Amino acid sequence: MAFVDLETTGTRPGGDAITEIAILRVENGRETGRWQSLVNPERAIPPLLVRLIGISDAMVASAPPFAAVADTVAEQLADHVFVAHNAHFDHAFLRHAFRALGRPFDPPMLCTLKLARRLYPSHHRHGLDALIARHGLVCSTRHRAMGDVDALWQFMRLVTRDFSAEAIAAALGKTMKRKAERILAARPGLS
Repeated sequence: MAFVDLETTGTRPGGDAITEIAILRVENGRETGRWQSLVNPERAIPPLLVRLIGISDAMVASAPPFAAVADTVAEQLADHVFVAHNAHFDHAFLRHAFRALGRPFDPPMLCTLKLARRLYPSHHRHGLDALIARHGLVCSTRHRAMGDVDALWQFMRLVTRDFSAEAIAAALGKTMKRKAERILAARPGLS
């Protein structure tokens, strides 16, 4: 699995851009690598997001644009299931950024928001803040890409302790794209 989190200039993949990317790779239940980078969005970051996330125009001024990190991102995600909280958001931004470069982007995907809803149906809130508070996850820098990725990895390890392999497989079967389900089924345990 490759746990992914992006920070962006807004919520619209076609009108906003990526400001930070973090990827934490896991194989056979063990972390095998992590990569992160600020990304120059080539546009101004709205003041509200600067206050919320802490990434300013000055911080990304000398950062590479997405085109300069696209190969690295593709390498980090190759042969891994794309795992993110509210995965469609991060996936849509990366798909748009790759499409702008004339490159395809369609990795198998697992949404931890959907997984949390399926495994913990008695709770009403499943946002990352709620998971951090409810499960006592440690997040050194909330709303920064690597801090959020670390929290997701902790959540997945918690899931494997709290639920049987059968319960997890059933939840994954209802929350993942079929392509991702086939990849995880071919490997023992959660990759």
